[in-house]
Formats: sequence, C-alpha cells, structure tokens
Amino acid sequence: MRMLHTSDWHLGRSFHRVSLLDAQSAFLDHLVATVREHDVDVVLVAGDIYDRAVPPLTAVELFDTALHRLAGAGVPTVMISGNHDSGRRLGVGAGLIERAGIHLRTDPAGAGTPVLLADAHGDVAFYGLPYLEPALVRDLFGAGRADHEAVLTAAMERVRTDLAGRAPGTRSVVLAHAFVAGGAPSDSERDITVGGVAAVPAGVFDGVDYVALGHLHGSQALTDRIRYSGSPLAYSFSEAGHRKTMWLVDLDGDGTVRAERIDCPVPRPLTRLRGRLDDLLADPALDRHEDAWVEATLTDPVRPAEPMARLAERFPHTLSLLFAPERPDDEPLASYGRRLRDRDDQQIAEDFVTHVRGGAGPDDHERAALLRAFDDVRVDLARREVAG
Repeated sequence: MRMLHTSDWHLGRSFHRVSLLDAQSAFLDHLVATVREHDVDVVLVAGDIYDRAVPPLTAVELFDTALHRLAGAGVPTVMISGNHDSGRRLGVGAGLIERAGIHLRTDPAGAGTPVLLADAHGDVAFYGLPYLEPALVRDLFGAGRADHEAVLTAAMERVRTDLAGRAPGTRSVVLAHAFVAGGAPSDSERDITVGGVAAVPAGVFDGVDYVALGHLHGSQALTDRIRYSGSPLAYSFSEAGHRKTMWLVDLDGDGTVRAERIDCPVPRPLTRLRGRLDDLLADPALDRHEDAWVEATLTDPVRPAEPMARLAERFPHTLSLLFAPERPDDEPLASYGRRLRDRDDQQIAEDFVTHVRGGAGPDDHERAALLRAFDDVRVDLARREVAG
C-alpha cells in the first residue's frame, strides 16, 4: 500500500504578517498532483490542519476545496486533529464526510477504532490518535498520570488490543500528533510541555508497522518506521535550513517499509543574515539572498539610523530585524541576553525569582508551584478551545 504522509498545514497562518494563503493553496495543488502522479493509495494528514481553533473563513474555504479535490481523486484520506486544531469543530460532519472517503479522526475515544483499507495483501488498519491533552483525556483512558507518555501509552494499548483481535497478517499504521523523543524541534511549534516534560519515548509506539507523526515542523525519520513529515511550508526563520517535503511510503505485504521524500513548492527562500549593517549592504557574496525573505541580525555597537529602510533597498523582502550589539563578554546587557537564550518560561520565571531575591532561587515547593501555574494556564486554554 502506497501512503502519502503529510502534516502541519496550519491553514490560515501568516509569516511575519505576510499572507501564506496562496502558498498553502499551491501546496494543496501539489499534494493532489502528487497523489495522481505517484498512484498513492491513501493520504495521511497527522494534525494541525488549521493554525488555530477558530480559523479564518479563507482557511476554512481552502480546507473545503482540499477535501473536495481529495475526494474527487478517489483516494482515501485519513486525518487527525492537532494541538492547534479544535477537534470538536474539525470533526463536525465527520460521519457524512466519511462517505466520500475522507476519514476525520478527532475524538480521542475512537483511538482503538481503525479505518480499514485493503490491498492485494489484505487489510491495513489505520488508527488515528488526535492530539491528546493529558489533563482532558486522563480519565477517558484510565491513565495513571496526566502526562503525554501516560495518555499515549493508554491510547496505544487500545490500538494493540484491537489489532490483536484482527486477522493474522493485518498491517497497522498509527497517526499521532506528539513530540517524540529524538525529534528536532523548531521555534514555530506551540509548546506542549506538561509537568516540565514535552517528549514521549518512541517505544510507546512499539508493535505497529508505521507511525505517521505530526507536530514537529522538520521532516525527519526517528526510525525506519517512525517519521515526521514536517510542515509543507516554513513558519519561522528557525526553519530556514529545512527541506520541506512529504513522505511517500510503501508498506509491503510483510510490513516492510520503504520511504522517499517528495519536495514541496517553495514560495520564497528564507535566509538569516548577521553582521554590521554596512557590511550586509556591501557584501557581494549576499547577492543570492536579495530575493529571499530575510531575517537580519545587526551587530553594530550603536544602533544605526533607519536600518530597516536601508536593508530593504537591497533586500526588499526583509521581514524581521533583530539587534545583537557587539559587546564585551562581561557587559551586563550581553550576559543577560545570553542567559535568556534558549530558556523556557519555567526557567525564565525561576531566574526572575532569583533576581528579585538578590540571589536566592526558588526552593522545590516554589518550583513545583510555578510548574503547576504554567500547566494550569495551558490546560485552561485547551479547555476553552474544546468548550468553545
């Protein structure tokens, strides 16, 4: 069975206030063309179809068009909701849409109920695990803890139980939206940390033939059988080095997996430039970046006059301007910037406590209280999205 694995469309998202609607439409054109050109048997979309729970009308219309085109191609599609989607909204009409071969899996309760598709070698069971917010699904799955590993483990137990009752030789595919250990993140994914832990071990998915993952925006293979497709477009400058692709996966009759990457259209290349303004404007080696979307980090010791306007004369698609003045290592502002770099909200909050106390950091109870506060805010936002 030939599968096309994609995820993280984020329909409705912009890039530094530049609309990506046309680029997202071009990607969907490419998706449908790939399905036809490569004789794909099933399309897998591993979550984050939309960029937010209540997407703009233009994004909904684009999604509707995509559904019609996929259904018109006569190729089944299995989709799950991600942490950016509202599962309840996305799942409206799922039963009716399923008659057209579009299988929306947005309800966690259906984790152990597969979409069954057949090829010359027999059945393939596709299990859709939508994004599982631990605090909201812990009781449903009877998980011992409200964390990602516990709820995904419980969901996979349902998958294995169902699979064990099927005919010998039934192959299995799981779609999941999660941060699996070993994956390389970027700046554009929403933090799903619970209790200080975001990643789950890959061993949670043992026992199935292929795992189609969504959430991380870089295309990557954790093992031959566990892969992220990544997002089809770049959604932050941290993805400037990404090769945006989909996975074309062949699942043989014995469960053997072979996969290749299918490149996605690039609306405009991304580049990150760093240096003094005059150097960036004069360096002939940078000619190749003049048509790119640019993030420029200026290192001038003193902020130059009208830097954005001057950059735009040479790099008209400059979207982001940052300042990192060259300073001695022992200068307070320089060391403070380094301390904040790559630190999460919890660490920054702990640093603030240490600062206002004059050097005395939080104790274990205070750290736990800060952790609970951040978790409570995130879960409250998730509950509002589910209820709304």
